Amino acid sequence: MQVEIRRDVFPLAQVFTISRGSRTEAQVLTVTLRDGDVAGRGECVPYARYGETLGSVEAQIAGLPGAFDRDMLQGLLPPGAARNAVDCALWDLEAKRAGRRVWDLAGLPAPGPEITAYTLSLDTPEAMRASAAKNAHRPLLKIKLGTPDDMARLEAVRAGAPAARIIVDANEGWSADVYADLAPHLLRLGVALVEQPLPAGEDDALIGLERPVPVCADESCHDRASLPGLKGKYDVVNIKLDKTGGLTEALALRDAARAQGYDIMVGCMVGSSLAMAPAVIVAQGARVTDLDGPLLLARDRAQPLQFDAAGVHPPAPGLWG
Repeated sequence: MQVEIRRDVFPLAQVFTISRGSRTEAQVLTVTLRDGDVAGRGECVPYARYGETLGSVEAQIAGLPGAFDRDMLQGLLPPGAARNAVDCALWDLEAKRAGRRVWDLAGLPAPGPEITAYTLSLDTPEAMRASAAKNAHRPLLKIKLGTPDDMARLEAVRAGAPAARIIVDANEGWSADVYADLAPHLLRLGVALVEQPLPAGEDDALIGLERPVPVCADESCHDRASLPGLKGKYDVVNIKLDKTGGLTEALALRDAARAQGYDIMVGCMVGSSLAMAPAVIVAQGARVTDLDGPLLLARDRAQPLQFDAAGVHPPAPGLWG
């Protein structure tokens, strides 16, 4: 099996800002596994928050042995971007070898479209109100927050999109005091979910705090090993393939989290349709689907995912799976 690694850059349609900074492009790694005339692909987004760079992830993939399968891969690489791209490429390769869809190989029902959130970048209240109004036709908006003065932003977004369902993502940007002050207003403004309000290393402060709307673990939840540390703090877990290390662990995490009473959110880094394609399978029946990465790009893959009023659709075979 031949392993090919390529760096791809996708310019964003506009500047994307969260509490940790801004970006104007998505830099991804595309992995292609070739076995004779058959090839499978996967994509990952190395994330600095988890100590990853394009170079470090590329080196992890390049260091794999000459022969391995999906089961072996789980022990060869840790959860993270590198394992994600290779794992998803292996699923794609297996499907193409067999002439079957990935969900058939995984023993899952055929997936359908899922309504996805559309993310509004962190900005001034005035700019976020304008962005909310522009996207008020969308059924689910996700707003990036994470500063001590977010109340004005919340009010502005609700004013701009009075009928939309709203979720908020603080990206670890609040303190326990800020969250406690904002929590009643989240309920008043009809917020459906708040994602990672406190830093992952400081989220013990959530124990005993009122949670008037469900609180979702993102940076605090990577794979199944994260679940014991979430008890009493969170109601929902955000599954991202770049955190779990691929579709294999993502499906296992989904089942384990549900068995322990958590609701499921399926999210993404900012990447192309190739990165979202396997996540659509994980998102089936999720409380929240947040796979809008391709909608934030100025250009996408040659065979992109379909987004319409029904949501994000499963991938065509030419894209993945």
